[in-house]
Amino acid sequence: MLRLASRQAVGFLRSATYSSASSSPGGLSDEMRKKIDGIVKKDDVVVFMKGTQQEPACGFSRNVKLVLDFHNVKFRDYNVLTDQELREGVKVYSEWPTIPQVYVKGEFVGGCDILVSMHKDGEISDFLDEKGIPNKYGSGGSK
Repeated sequence: MLRLASRQAVGFLRSATYSSASSSPGGLSDEMRKKIDGIVKKDDVVVFMKGTQQEPACGFSRNVKLVLDFHNVKFRDYNVLTDQELREGVKVYSEWPTIPQVYVKGEFVGGCDILVSMHKDGEISDFLDEKGIPNKYGSGGSK
């Protein structure tokens, strides 16, 4: 139930953010849109973060990493601190203004707050199971 409310809130916030992002002169080039689209579809779980899995560079990115690690979820990280165009581009692509950003099977899930909330409410394993992502507490266990 909370996940549904969270997802609705994400949709609302994305719509509000998209309105302001799309009116800004720095929209997303077709080349960058294709690049990000390829990144989020290449791996099952993708995190755009500040820093890396080995060295998160902010508390929010660290919290996302900790949640995913706790559930034994393998993910591909992209350090937005090394690529300013990617950092700004992913915000427009997702219609979400902050980093980190988590994608599962090409679908935007949310940022740190959403992922931590799903973890605290015990919903993350069910969500990952629905997406076919092996996880420690899911129906299939960690693989």
